Amino acid sequence: MKAIRIATRESPLALWQASHVGQLLERSHPQVVVELVPMTTSGDRFLDASLSQSGGKGLFVKELEEAIRDGRADIAVHSMKDVPARLPAGLAIAALLKSADPRDAFVSSQYARMADLPKGARVGTASLRRQAQLRARRADLQVSDLRGNVGTRLTKLDDGRFDAILLACAGLDRLGHGQRVRERLAEHDFVPAIGQGVIGIECRADDESTQEFLRALNSAETATRLAAERAMNARLGGACHVPVAGHAWLAGDRLRLIGLVGKPDGSRLVRDEISGAADDAETLGVELAEALLSAGAAQILRDLGLKV
Repeated sequence: MKAIRIATRESPLALWQASHVGQLLERSHPQVVVELVPMTTSGDRFLDASLSQSGGKGLFVKELEEAIRDGRADIAVHSMKDVPARLPAGLAIAALLKSADPRDAFVSSQYARMADLPKGARVGTASLRRQAQLRARRADLQVSDLRGNVGTRLTKLDDGRFDAILLACAGLDRLGHGQRVRERLAEHDFVPAIGQGVIGIECRADDESTQEFLRALNSAETATRLAAERAMNARLGGACHVPVAGHAWLAGDRLRLIGLVGKPDGSRLVRDEISGAADDAETLGVELAEALLSAGAAQILRDLGLKV
């Protein structure tokens, strides 16, 4: 028997994702026995400050990666939207599962659509990307930071602290809360986070044995799409505290990629898109990033303290 230890965060969604990967591994390889290694990350502990102030979404993966590197775990399961554009030396994303719904979810107990929100309505989201796009669309709203796991955020909505909240459709669907989604925001209109809806599996780059087991779980289509999105993000600096969005579509051997960089206050959004051969996914991502930089994204990033 082959034992594979999975490092995972302790949130309900993270545990669901890790258990799902474990079931897929055991189903694909009867000789595999999976063990979950739950742990609390810095991103789970620092809930009083916004993600941008506490260090960005990479805080959700740092401890999991350390567990792989020091031998406490063989793999880590991530939401790819939380994984920085550049991985630490010696680690690799060995498999990407078929993507779930990548869209953002508008959730409200009172209003059926975002357009129905009255002036001054209170909307909660932890994401600078969502905040920037929401403020650009509706400057009249009161947009506030909202941290915590999915259940905590839904409870705060139900307690009346917010008129609406924005979450990822994929997370709600996976936890059985899909019925709470009032509106699924179209990707071309409200651009998702890079890698949103995608579960990735990370391991040591030299662990060929584990990578062999993971190959059966990899989605080539998802890998191609994500290669374009992450190449764009890497060229833009890959920072988690910057409102950067991107989403790729595949149609046969053609790929279309949309990208966006915005000011956190929503006063300016720079967006563009590109299409080309799917085999050139990474090149297309870099080309779109260059177009965004030339159109004004470079100044936005510099104003936020990034070198481009």
